[in-house]
Parts: sequence; C-alpha cells; structure tokens
Amino acid sequence: QVQLVESGGGLVQAGDSLRLSCAVSGRTFTTYTMGWFRQAPGKEREFVTSISRSGGSTYYAGSVRGRFTISRDKDKNTVTLQMNSLKPEDTAVYYCAAAPRTLSVAVSRGEYDYWGQGTQVTVSS
Repeated sequence: QVQLVESGGGLVQAGDSLRLSCAVSGRTFTTYTMGWFRQAPGKEREFVTSISRSGGSTYYAGSVRGRFTISRDKDKNTVTLQMNSLKPEDTAVYYCAAAPRTLSVAVSRGEYDYWGQGTQVTVSS
C-alpha cells in the first residue's frame, strides 16, 4: 500500500512563494509517475502538474506554467512543488498523487491510483 503525505501549505500574500512536499512511502517510488492536483471551493479537482518516473519529463497546466516547478528526489522518496508568483486564484487544497501504470507524465485523474490527504494553500490579495 502506498501512502502519500503532503506538507507545506499555508497562508501567503499574492506574489509570494510556497513550497509543497509530498512524502511517498514504500520502496517503489521510482515506478510511479507523480502529479499534483488542486481543488478550490465549489470547483472540481483540476490537474496542476506531473513528472515522469525518471524525472526527465514534466508537464504543467497552462495556468501555472512558468510559475510552478515540480521535482522529485528518489533518495528521499519525495515530490516537491515550488510555487512562485502566487495569485489569489491559486487558492485551493493541493493533492499529491501517484500513477503506477503511466510511463511518462499523466494528466487525467483516472490515471492516478493513490492520493494524499491534501494541504491547504490560501493566497490573499
């Protein structure tokens, strides 16, 4: 069983930066494509970014491209989301997820089998 635990959320002002981390349990970390999703109040959960098993490929939603950076550390079994130039519209609960069947990046929710509990990010104007 894979467990994902997010951390690093909080309340920041517009323009600030925040770094989210996702700790992944188990010895098969390098066999999962990893991703971040977010869900704002009253909205569906949406894709933010994904990174391939090797870390060699990444993909970003248009709304965060150029501001957010995803990375992974196979020695620490962690995935990090660096968020810069935050905007109020980035306010949401952010979820880390693992996709065991995808070889490259994964965009759709259905490709992810394992999810963290989420961490709240609030950006004030």
